[in-house]
Amino acid sequence: MLRHLRTTVRHRSAIILCNHHNHYHRSAKYNPPKTANPPSPPKPPKAPQKPQTFTFHDVTWEDSYPWMSSLQDKVAMRHMDMYMEQEEKYTEAVMSDTERLQTKLQSEMASRLNFDLSTPPLRWGPWLYYRRVEEGKQYPVLCRRLASLNEEFISHKSPSSGFDFTSGKRIEQKLLDYNQEAERFGGYAYEELSEISPDHKFLAYTMYDKDNDYFKLSVRNLNSGALCSKPHANRVSNLAWVKDGQALLYVITDENKRPYRIYCSMIGSTDEDVLLLEEQDENVYVNIRHTKDFHFVTVNTFSPTFSKVFLINAADPFSGMNLVWESEGIVHCVLEHHQGYLYLFTDAPKDGQIVDSHYLLRSPVDSSSNPRIWENVFIADQNLVIEDVDFCNSHLVLITREGRKYGICSVALPLPGWKQAVHLRELQPHFLPLPKHVCNISPGPNYDYYSKTMRFTISSPVMPDAVVDYDLSNGKWNIVQQQNMLHERTRILYGTALSSAIAEKTTNVKFSSMNDVKSEDGNLWNDLSEFYACEHHDVSSYDGAMVPLTIVYSRKNRKDNQSPGLLHGHGAYGEILDKRWRSELKSLLDRGWIVAYADVRGGGGGGKKWHHDGRRTKKQNSIKDYISCAKYLVEKEIVQENKLAGWGYSVGGLLVASAINCCPDLFRAAVLKVPFLDATNTLLYPILPLTAADYEEFGYPGDIDEFHAIRKFSPYDNIQKDALYPAVLVSSSFNTRFGVWEAAKWVARVREQTIYDPKHPILLNLMIDIVEENRYLQCKESALETAFLLKTVDS
Repeated sequence: MLRHLRTTVRHRSAIILCNHHNHYHRSAKYNPPKTANPPSPPKPPKAPQKPQTFTFHDVTWEDSYPWMSSLQDKVAMRHMDMYMEQEEKYTEAVMSDTERLQTKLQSEMASRLNFDLSTPPLRWGPWLYYRRVEEGKQYPVLCRRLASLNEEFISHKSPSSGFDFTSGKRIEQKLLDYNQEAERFGGYAYEELSEISPDHKFLAYTMYDKDNDYFKLSVRNLNSGALCSKPHANRVSNLAWVKDGQALLYVITDENKRPYRIYCSMIGSTDEDVLLLEEQDENVYVNIRHTKDFHFVTVNTFSPTFSKVFLINAADPFSGMNLVWESEGIVHCVLEHHQGYLYLFTDAPKDGQIVDSHYLLRSPVDSSSNPRIWENVFIADQNLVIEDVDFCNSHLVLITREGRKYGICSVALPLPGWKQAVHLRELQPHFLPLPKHVCNISPGPNYDYYSKTMRFTISSPVMPDAVVDYDLSNGKWNIVQQQNMLHERTRILYGTALSSAIAEKTTNVKFSSMNDVKSEDGNLWNDLSEFYACEHHDVSSYDGAMVPLTIVYSRKNRKDNQSPGLLHGHGAYGEILDKRWRSELKSLLDRGWIVAYADVRGGGGGGKKWHHDGRRTKKQNSIKDYISCAKYLVEKEIVQENKLAGWGYSVGGLLVASAINCCPDLFRAAVLKVPFLDATNTLLYPILPLTAADYEEFGYPGDIDEFHAIRKFSPYDNIQKDALYPAVLVSSSFNTRFGVWEAAKWVARVREQTIYDPKHPILLNLMIDIVEENRYLQCKESALETAFLLKTVDS
């Protein structure tokens, strides 16, 4: 959004000069200057009301704003455009007194950005692959170079632009320039999938076609740089290479974005692509991926009633699909292959009983039993949860969690040929060093199956994300990329071969090798805990459930019993709440704010039961958990009373808005980003396609009990009449999963039904579509949100 600069009118007191006998002297009676009355606050727009009545099951209700979602009604959409323009002007008017503050905040946030958007080189076979951004360009370039050409090459900047002055040769190959792709796709370059063939000859990738709202598949010859004549498919959701890169499998979606067909395309052939599978049942979804050794492609099909895994032989993709595993209901399952064994990582029920966490199974590839027999690899440990697994040829790597403590450990492969499950400790796992306060560990691409080095991203509330390479053969580790917030720059560390000449000449990039370092050494991890504290609390919810609450604050700037606070929440899909260090929050922390994170039921980190206890008919648990955490912050005087704000993204917006409906006086303000607010209408009459996972999460309205539960937690349907609501900034976009009409309807109804107070404005901010791709626009939006919080809470 362009926010127009407004001139500030300064009132100057007139000086009364009285010329009497050529003398200046003051009036005997002083008349103070008349001060202009403060301008009346801008009035919010009033959306047109066009009431409609709806009846479902035994409930009848009226909706005054269904016209906002009538996408096929051109007249309604013209009215919507005009209404959005009014909302934009109102938001600008309300926030006009913060323009200088927004500029300052935007400058602060921009100064903390990684100026270097390049990725650290990733080795796969003989090649190093990386992306770098050329000066003055918006999008990166995908490049590669042979690792053998310059052993001292340790980043994209050395040698400069891939030119080796010693040999006089250019050693970098540009594979794909996303700036040119933006020209193909109307100035917009958003890539979803990117897969290099195992023979390193082709790149298959999908780009978002904004005009048609789907992803378009292209295949590029990496030797010539030319686009291949085929395949050229639309609405592509998955890719997998087969036949050592001679053929590509891909999945396309139907009009409702349901993945349902698998095709095989022979690269270089003029033959039509072959249809391998078509799922005609509209409740069944299809997904494919290749095993890391490229021996097989796994085909996952799932619906509300079943989940199945099939295998395709990558050497002969036309030989059919073999069913290797199935379970009732929607479950998570990932299959890998290692030296004649299939490994299945899943959270499926065991013996008809729901399990609380994932576990690992294995079965010989050539098993002749029907159904196939799967053996447990590990004996279940109540205290140690396996969150994720990754394989290479020599090691199995486990991401583990004990309570709130995360870990990474490696186990040598192949595993012993025992028939019985064993305790993890019997396999002599090697635990790798980690910093304090780790809140998430994500495996990297790790394409090179035969490498003993694996990459992970380590996240913490008080440490910028660290991209780390672990050598599994000896436990040595390197931080290959991490922003250094203390020096406002990025350090990129890669490899142990270090050119001192290059290091001396490099000012923005620091190279180092850090091996056998104690995990507690925060300096080497660029840990900020010396300046920002991270505390963990357990909050008792209404029913006695203990809800994890993470609190972050500045050790220097926190104000005892006087600090304003911002409480984040999500609580859906079993996803872990994002508690990573976010540089934009530093602007609040340095102004004495508390930033807190409530891991409510429905989210991740507490097992499947924790997830299920906060979904469908139990969604109220999520909301009450969040309210309990909010009250805890105030009652324990961690946050000053009447200075607490909420923050929710997507379904987290539903959580925060529902909490406001229940306790509007508990919050002073809230920020809702692309929120899910109109649950009843969205689940009953979806305008944008919903998946089975969405209904599993929020409930099937066809079931009367679940319908009543939806009605009870839907923020749009439970706004308190004649109550004073906190100030709320709702940000949405026409290009979101939950349409802008959800935000617009909620804003209009809150204004219609609650007490109007200009000090508690309800604002609708319409973001432009490219914000996610433009970091400076992200700063602009974050500066607006932060200024809104400072204006409404801290003033």
